Amino acid sequence: MSLLSGFRVAQLGQGLAAAVCGRLLADLGANVACTDPDISAPLAVYLNDGKTVLADGAAQAALSHADMIVCEGGPAALRERHHGSDDLRPINPSAALVFISPFGQTGPLADQPATDLTLHYASGIARLLIGQVDDLTEPPIRAVGQQSAFIGGIAAACAGMHAALSVTAGTLIDVSIQEALATLAMTELARAGHGGKSRARKRVTDGNGATVCILPARDGYAAISPREDRQWAAWLAAMGSPAWGADPRFASKADRVANWDALHALMSAWSRQYDKQTIAAIAQAAHVPSFPLREPSEQLASAQLAHRGFYRPLRLGGHAVQAPGPPFGLRIMQAAREKVDGEHETLGSEREAPEVKRDGPGGKRDAPGPMPLTGIRVLDFSWVIAGPTTTRYLAAMGAEVIKVEAPGRGDPGRATELHSVLGQAKRSIVLDLKQPEAVEVARKLAARCDVLVENFATGVMERLGLGADALQAINPGLLYVSASGLGRTGPESHAVAYGTLLQCYAGFAGLNRHPHLPPRVGLAWLDPMCGLMLGFIIATAIWHRRRSGATVRVDFSMLEAMLWTMAEPLLAAQLDAPPKPRGNQSDRCAPHGAYRCDGDDDWVSIVVRDDEDWHRLCAIVPSLSEMAKLGFADRCAGGDTIDAALSAWVRPRDARGTADALMRAGLPAAALATSRDLVESPHLRARGFWDADVAGVLPGLPWRASFGRTTGAAPGHGTDTGTVLTEVLALSPAEIAALRGVGALG
Repeated sequence: MSLLSGFRVAQLGQGLAAAVCGRLLADLGANVACTDPDISAPLAVYLNDGKTVLADGAAQAALSHADMIVCEGGPAALRERHHGSDDLRPINPSAALVFISPFGQTGPLADQPATDLTLHYASGIARLLIGQVDDLTEPPIRAVGQQSAFIGGIAAACAGMHAALSVTAGTLIDVSIQEALATLAMTELARAGHGGKSRARKRVTDGNGATVCILPARDGYAAISPREDRQWAAWLAAMGSPAWGADPRFASKADRVANWDALHALMSAWSRQYDKQTIAAIAQAAHVPSFPLREPSEQLASAQLAHRGFYRPLRLGGHAVQAPGPPFGLRIMQAAREKVDGEHETLGSEREAPEVKRDGPGGKRDAPGPMPLTGIRVLDFSWVIAGPTTTRYLAAMGAEVIKVEAPGRGDPGRATELHSVLGQAKRSIVLDLKQPEAVEVARKLAARCDVLVENFATGVMERLGLGADALQAINPGLLYVSASGLGRTGPESHAVAYGTLLQCYAGFAGLNRHPHLPPRVGLAWLDPMCGLMLGFIIATAIWHRRRSGATVRVDFSMLEAMLWTMAEPLLAAQLDAPPKPRGNQSDRCAPHGAYRCDGDDDWVSIVVRDDEDWHRLCAIVPSLSEMAKLGFADRCAGGDTIDAALSAWVRPRDARGTADALMRAGLPAAALATSRDLVESPHLRARGFWDADVAGVLPGLPWRASFGRTTGAAPGHGTDTGTVLTEVLALSPAEIAALRGVGALG
């Protein structure tokens, strides 16, 4: 693809997160040059495939001509490698500098060691990943597939492309992987920031199962989500209207929550009669969201992914494998080539297109300003998490975001603390799109906007007359972004989907568990991750439009985004090493685990990366002192003995104090953080992660930028309707009153 044709990136060092950032940029056509890339494992080979490897003498030239320079490491490590901002800025004063590190470039923890496991603990995500548990002796775990590197790298790509749009030369981005992971749990952070309690890990009643749950099947598991009353009625009918469906214990959702154990047992007795795909098909036929829990290997034969051309060929150690491609479903509207049957509609040749004028009642659009997206107007039809997270990033980067909501309660996020975060610095209008007059207002607004974001079910916007073709016909410069579960094309494009269900379908939920336990749905991981990816593609498309005049249609698949970050298990499935649930086990580090401390649910994660770390640990833990000479293989073989010694040493200790002592000795360690711990963290306070709010504090962005971020209170439901229609469409008070009279404005 050539969306970033002509964009030059220098990727420095062997960091996995920097390689993820470079992979995402290279996937869209950027020229990514790297120094000394890591090729020690299949994942690293995939991430660095197709990049230019710089010889020592060529690095200086690549740095001096780069549009973006990406470095990974804490400040001390970067200074040692001469990759600090003071060293790089004189070489290239205009490039966007993007730094990725475990805890950021500033703050008390900036130079502390960390690994994938300890970052999951330090961010609090390990506490939430698999949802509530029945037994608190079950250790919290990390996500499968080096996800801290993927989340950090995607955040860096998103922030870096916004920095590339800045009119200020030499912008600086500082990505903390801890913060990027933490922001995946935005509701939890906002609740804690407003003084609320952190969610307990111990299961109470249904553990959210009445919203989305996993049922056993003859050949595995299937996930269902009959969360609304009409969906529950449809699900009962799909199961053959069992007699227990009339039991008053299950009459309302509140009843189902209170009597969840009995209900789940009854549904499980039914589901065990069928295979997982049949259960999902029965549910989908009844318009109840459901998917089977697939193994990664099952995704390789997916007809949906084949239709969308998701995989690309890759050679790994003499093996031909299928590697994930980008999930964006891109089409350039003014420079498209013929679509080959069975292939993505891909980007065409770079040719000059006429400048799109955006003058009108709302003023000239896309004009340079102090923030990267100053002058960009966004029409936001999205709701719940993924889309609003995207547009929250756009608003923070200076865009004018007009949030379109339905009459009544509006975005479901308003029922929680979520809207207080994701609604920041936006404007809210109400349009009843069941009314033709409201649809016409939406069309007129789209004509005055630069970007449109929507995440309705497939076909909804087209039926309203607000599809991409219709709106780009009246506004050729409109960047139209659709986000859906499986994309807008293909045999499964009309499936009813939620992010948590797609985590099950992709294989993510099935792998995120201890080997002896059944899978759980867990944290809504995919939605906020997609918000970062969508923020990245929008900034990238704006960069391309400014350069070529051509606009883009984005058909984003959340399933493909999930699989893009699951490259490690997908590749392993093709290399005679089928991925299995492993909890906190590691093939690279020993010991590598979590140990229960003093307290009801206090844990510390400890990782030994090499023999030096092992010597440090043995000097601290008396019962390990006689094992100091053990090498990696011996530590793996004696893992049970070592874990028992560490458990006994840690059990009476304070988790945070233990982690601090280990880190001072140079060992990666982290206590299991609660959201309240993050609110009170001196490190996050020092970094300016939290923003002041009338009810306390709210979490900031997963990056710090030299140009700052735009903040502002989240709007009330429809409070800006009149103002927006006046300022953007120049409607008179009489015209607005007429629209209200016919119910177009709710």
